[in-house]
Amino acid sequence: MIFVYLVLGLILLVAGGEFLVKGAVNLAGKFRISPLLIGLTLVGFGTSTPELVTSLQAAFAGSPGIAIGNVVGSNIANILFILGAAALIFPIAVARNAFKRDGVVLAIATLLCIGAVVSGQLSRWMGIVFVVGLAAYIWFAFQQDRKATQAATAAAGGPVDTPKLSAGAIGIDLVFVVGGLVMTMLGARFLVSGAIDLARMFSISETIIGLTIVAVGTSLPELITSVMASLRKQGDIAFGNIVGSNIYNIFGILGVTAIVKPIPVPAEIIRLDIWVMLAATVLLFLAAMSRWRIGRTEGAIMLTGYAAYVVWLGLHAAA
Repeated sequence: MIFVYLVLGLILLVAGGEFLVKGAVNLAGKFRISPLLIGLTLVGFGTSTPELVTSLQAAFAGSPGIAIGNVVGSNIANILFILGAAALIFPIAVARNAFKRDGVVLAIATLLCIGAVVSGQLSRWMGIVFVVGLAAYIWFAFQQDRKATQAATAAAGGPVDTPKLSAGAIGIDLVFVVGGLVMTMLGARFLVSGAIDLARMFSISETIIGLTIVAVGTSLPELITSVMASLRKQGDIAFGNIVGSNIYNIFGILGVTAIVKPIPVPAEIIRLDIWVMLAATVLLFLAAMSRWRIGRTEGAIMLTGYAAYVVWLGLHAAA
């Protein structure tokens, strides 16, 4: 039954994430929001919904290793595994001006996360700071996108016709969004329950389970979205999805989880994993800013780094 729970949880999370993203992207397209902003907000945040629900479920279940390890592990997997795989399929161009904004926010979020983790306790006031930071980021991103759209409209020679929105079409998209959210909630419940039982059965640390099985499982929507975007040569969505997800994982997931239920930080994460997340983020910056393009070589380096990290965790668990 443990493996049934794990498989069923992963299936529901993937399917729910797919429905959620599809509905969100369709809604954004109807309201003419830019692809990059879709990737940073609706897609990035939508694909992170499994992490949010999973961390909340784990916090209430008294499993801080899964609650925090899920976020740290997901951020590591998003960069090294998912972005690396997407870059191997098709090199990803990085929008310089957009990355100057979003890269700064990601750097701030990562440093604040390190500070919170090293303190040993994710307190409620830290959660409030994170959530306020997320709200400020979303507001600023939308303001910049609106100004860019207005400038493009003026350059084109006049106002663009307001899109005609069908209530029926919007209703269908909303059904996808709500249905996807419900599926991710059920999937998270199954996944956390199975992961906790698996850790106890094999005497494996819940933190390692959270950093690997749960983190990769809840990151499957990001993997699907980024790979599909890369196959369609839409690098702005693939890259924006990862950056947006990592920002949301820290500010949104850790923030909301800490507000709802403050949680202690496992010692394993303080010793190693938070620093691996920092190294992965630095590698992302170096790869993006070298030629403003993440090519197949950088993708291969990222995947190799992730493989080494997972092997190390496996050896540590065996020991």
